[in-house]
Amino acid sequence: MSTRIVVVGGGTAGARLAQRLPVTLLGEEPHAPYNRVLLADVLAGRYAPEVIALPGTLEPVRLGTRAVRIDRAARTVECADGSLVGYDRLVLATGSNPVLPPLRGLRGAALPAGVHPFRTLDDCLELRALVRPGVRAVVIGGGLLGVSAARALAERGADVVLTQQGERLMERQLDEHASALLREHVEALGVEVHTECRVSGLRQRDGAVTAVELADGFVLDAQVVVLACGVRPRVALAREAGLSVATGIVVDDELRTSDPAIHAIGDCAEHAGRVYGLAGPALDQADVLADVLAASVVGNRSAGAERVGTTDGTLAGASAPRAWTRTASASPSGCGQAQEPSAPARAPSRVPTRPAQRDDCPHGADAPTTDSAPRYKGTRALTRLTLGGPRPLDLAAFGQVTAEPGDDVVQLTDSTRSAYRKVVVRGDRLVGGVLLGDLAAVGALARAWEGDEALPDEAPLLHLLTHDGGSS
Repeated sequence: MSTRIVVVGGGTAGARLAQRLPVTLLGEEPHAPYNRVLLADVLAGRYAPEVIALPGTLEPVRLGTRAVRIDRAARTVECADGSLVGYDRLVLATGSNPVLPPLRGLRGAALPAGVHPFRTLDDCLELRALVRPGVRAVVIGGGLLGVSAARALAERGADVVLTQQGERLMERQLDEHASALLREHVEALGVEVHTECRVSGLRQRDGAVTAVELADGFVLDAQVVVLACGVRPRVALAREAGLSVATGIVVDDELRTSDPAIHAIGDCAEHAGRVYGLAGPALDQADVLADVLAASVVGNRSAGAERVGTTDGTLAGASAPRAWTRTASASPSGCGQAQEPSAPARAPSRVPTRPAQRDDCPHGADAPTTDSAPRYKGTRALTRLTLGGPRPLDLAAFGQVTAEPGDDVVQLTDSTRSAYRKVVVRGDRLVGGVLLGDLAAVGALARAWEGDEALPDEAPLLHLLTHDGGSS
């Protein structure tokens, strides 16, 4: 008997798991799984939509299939087309929804013509059809996603205004100096930037947007408005099924929800009180879950339990169990996009790692925990972004870029090359850094931060900002 694994959601996390294991993947979008990190490049015209398709899955994806209900007792997923899909293990990779700000003129699910989030390939294609040279476009939100969208619109020839309610661009990732350099670069692309600027409403005529109203009474003419105000985990399906939900769907170190037969990964999952909303953690979680499912089959095989997916019980693409904690790049959009705002860290979610046998667990009590069992221990996410233009700008940021009292700070600035490098050291540990323009040291810095190991006493801190990160 084969174990039926059903995955709801064809984004970064769901597609990665479907590349590792033979599963039934229910994808709500009509498109094959694609790399959301590259949506801004599709909007800018650098890539055709088919170029950003992800590698193929082991089994065909059911495209355009929206899951609407989970029956935990019957272990079925009901789809919008009326079909029922049975499962032994269910994986929720439902991603997140764009946050729609509370603006006058923006009420209900239907958006005025010309107003779009920047979340899916369809959003991207609709924006690309609207934008032409001279079109007046306003981007609401100056975080990673908003900056990426503004750059892409400017490359298509639009007259772009970027509004940010906070004091500076990408304030969650960058310090004041780095943000100022980023603003200079964005403005050099032809984008008009307004910070400390609160949008209060939209003006419409005949159902189409005509202008953006600011709280200070200023009005920005607009034919296109892009909403880049962050994302929120999609948890309705899990909540209606009675699963434990906080900001996201609460999971333990094996990515299990409060129902041991159901897992959650990616933007919708909350692990140890944290929702990442980034591509790197989504990939890590999918890889760990593939190992978890593989290990459960190996553990059950001696008891004559069911096998997953194949006639001989092997798992296509599955590797040996492992624990994951690695540095990951943030993506500027999509499932795995930088989340603005991200959920604040809280106390670890209370889901037992190995629950006792319960009525809703299809396999009974789990096997005893072993040290070699795969576990997800979190991801240290590294934000990276490349902005085009006559002089392209690369940036990377990780950890805490703002120093606390007692921290040591080392920074180097080269104004002739618009280069800036800074690290924050607390005691003998690297706790954060930001690099703009020159990323030669980013690999060594990321490894030092990821390992969380003591820095060598004999090396001066300045060596952290050399091209080899002080490794030689």
